[in-house]
Amino acid sequence: MTAIQPGAPQPSGASYDGKGVNFTLFTQHAQRVELCLFDYSGEETRFDLPARTGDIWHGYLPALRPGQQYGYRVHGPWDPAAGLRFNPAKLLIDPCARDVCGEVTDDPRLYCREQTPDAQDSAAVAPKSVVVVEGFDWEDDCPPHVPWGSTVIYEAHVRGLTLLHPEIPAEIRGSYAALGHPVMIDYLQRLGITTLELLPVASFASEPRLLRMGLSNYWGYNPLACYALERRYAFQQQSARQEFQQAVKALHKAGIEVVLDVVFNHSAELDEDGPVLSMRGIDNPSYYWLDEQGGYRNWTGCGNTQNITHPQVLAWVIDCLRYWVAECHIDGFRFDLATILGRNPGFRPDAPFFAALSTDPLLSGCKFIAEPWDIGPGGYQVSHFPAPFAEWNDHFRDVVRRYWLHGDLCNGELAGRFAASSDLFQRNGRSPASSINLITAHDGFTLRDLVSFEQKHNEANGEDNRDGNNTNFSHNHGVEGLQAPLLIEEHRRRSMHALLATLLLSQGTPMLLAGDEQGHSQHGNNNAYCQDNALTWIDWQQQDSGMLAFTAALIQLRKRIPALQSNQWWLPGDGNVEWLDEQGNPMNVARWQQGEHRLQIRLSGRWLLTINATEQVADLQLPAGEWHAIPPFAGDDNPIITQVWHGAAHGVCVFEQFC
Repeated sequence: MTAIQPGAPQPSGASYDGKGVNFTLFTQHAQRVELCLFDYSGEETRFDLPARTGDIWHGYLPALRPGQQYGYRVHGPWDPAAGLRFNPAKLLIDPCARDVCGEVTDDPRLYCREQTPDAQDSAAVAPKSVVVVEGFDWEDDCPPHVPWGSTVIYEAHVRGLTLLHPEIPAEIRGSYAALGHPVMIDYLQRLGITTLELLPVASFASEPRLLRMGLSNYWGYNPLACYALERRYAFQQQSARQEFQQAVKALHKAGIEVVLDVVFNHSAELDEDGPVLSMRGIDNPSYYWLDEQGGYRNWTGCGNTQNITHPQVLAWVIDCLRYWVAECHIDGFRFDLATILGRNPGFRPDAPFFAALSTDPLLSGCKFIAEPWDIGPGGYQVSHFPAPFAEWNDHFRDVVRRYWLHGDLCNGELAGRFAASSDLFQRNGRSPASSINLITAHDGFTLRDLVSFEQKHNEANGEDNRDGNNTNFSHNHGVEGLQAPLLIEEHRRRSMHALLATLLLSQGTPMLLAGDEQGHSQHGNNNAYCQDNALTWIDWQQQDSGMLAFTAALIQLRKRIPALQSNQWWLPGDGNVEWLDEQGNPMNVARWQQGEHRLQIRLSGRWLLTINATEQVADLQLPAGEWHAIPPFAGDDNPIITQVWHGAAHGVCVFEQFC
């Protein structure tokens, strides 16, 4: 083979120029870097990277082609107390690899748990990086650029969303191709969502503990290679990226944005006893937060924490995000455990990562969503992220659950969350859309389970039901489980309707969990991260068509109400909102603070929401005028109310006033 040449320190990773491949690798503390090439029989050829520019090692191999499998062996000191864990016996994935083949197993050759370097060579069982060729015919693809005020997010799992869909060709179900299939796109359009938020699609690994129990990581929050698409979701693994790009292109053509859930807070190398796969062996003290003894600071609960304050690690994250936008036309990102991204080591709203995002010409136009917490000191940071971030708002989730399912909060608490949690987010130039309103998400109960189970039921996860959140504010309405008498089923349906109506008709950005609109259940499992089976896959043949129609009608109604679309804070007297009691009078301080659970909310002067969170049927005095109860809240008779709404049952009803 041709001798390796010095090459160039940019671009990152392995880049094919039509004649050969340039390789780069960041490592600050290494003494020697070997590039290892593998043929299809597993035969290995090694080259020392011949050049170093700063802390970027690089080399160029003429005549090398896309599809080439490669990895690195990095030489340097073995001194765990100083955080140095170099061991050339371990083959390492390129952190900038655009593709990865092979899976992480629980093979002992992947580990290095002793205080001396483990001599077992891992190349035979380690995943390999793969050289790719860039380029895709995007034609006239144009990002939808949905305004924040009009955004309705649909959080979904690539595999679980389509695997059981009977109208999608069987061979592509559960794949990227299925996301872009006309059947799926037609469904999303009819539902009315604007933004598809996908659980991680970057290459990830199953934790060894799960493999030993015969389980696997389903959600994908255990990253292996953040630039590379997860092959298991591809109909044809060799063309996963093109398949994904085609799906994004089709979704964009339908006016639907694609947002990716990304994980830059930890890696699949886990704690000190975890496998040696990439960053640990490349430059452990640069990539990870370490303590004084060289151990990992576990602010993620996953064994390690990535150190985004390091300039090269920060550059790696930004470059990776740019890659997804440039090559896959991604419209935005939801950052898992995002407090980590602002740590130094305490959280700072002016952290370098946030500044880099806001000033990058390619990224600054994207949507950014933070999961605003981690488990480290001062990790709960809801409402403290800088603009233009939006944030998951657990205040909204918990207050709305408690108000409707337990009745232990006053109207004032609900109104504060209904008004985009202005007490939290109306500052520092942030808009109402900064509050990502959610009732459910992948992490927790589904909507149907929220009204059917008092307790979590996570026994299938193999941890004796110890995992998952114990504080769910759920309510089973008197019977634990899905099967219940008809009267209880009706009470549950009214509760689900009330929860959905509050979610989709509140100010802020609503996020709907895929399957909730169909009545999907996980049978009480509120931490189904390791359940890649029928427990988590949406069963389209069991679809609750009534719930689906109700949800779609709510989204369409939301689009008609200016007060919910303008993304402007509501101000007294601006005509956007009026808060009325059950007699139709303006709310006073006493009524806000009392435990009454009846309320009327007038939006944009024309729409009226009546809320009765009690179990008693009530008569509500509507404001003066002629009010028409509108679908999905009215029957075929479409009643016209001029004074009193008789028989207002538990739930939300919406009226429209005609001049």
